Amino acid sequence: MKSWKSILMFLPCVACGSMPKSDSATAPSRVRAHTLRLKPGQGLTEELQAWAKSQHIRAAAIVTTVGSLTRVNLRYANQKEALAEEGHFEIVSLVGTLNEDSMHLHLSVSDGKGSTRGGHLMPGNTIYTTAEIVIAELEDADFTREPDSQSGYRELVVKPRR
Repeated sequence: MKSWKSILMFLPCVACGSMPKSDSATAPSRVRAHTLRLKPGQGLTEELQAWAKSQHIRAAAIVTTVGSLTRVNLRYANQKEALAEEGHFEIVSLVGTLNEDSMHLHLSVSDGKGSTRGGHLMPGNTIYTTAEIVIAELEDADFTREPDSQSGYRELVVKPRR
């Protein structure tokens, strides 16, 4: 198992926009941080995709998100159908990648008793009070989704921006 020091040396420096050299096939990228606040009644997935499209985002990752939802729509691991729930949920985590054409995000939420569930974020998640989202745009990269013969899904491909 790697020590925490060896793991940390591969984390990007968000403030300076650099990344230590590694064996990775992708080059380091400058990072620009964006902050969004979604308001009650807005759709989490829909607003994120609209924002990425309006900003012509070519490669980005969710850094952190806090907020709450009144409707959660997730697809759980290895399931074909999504499961929607109504109620009051705290956003515990939102992670993943996005660009102006696509996104691959996972959401974890907890209910009023602290029970937590998470899965693949699907359309149809409604903001309750707020969603405060910090996004890291990778200025020197392009994300695309291409068919992968091993997984059978369209998977992330990272290319240097031209």
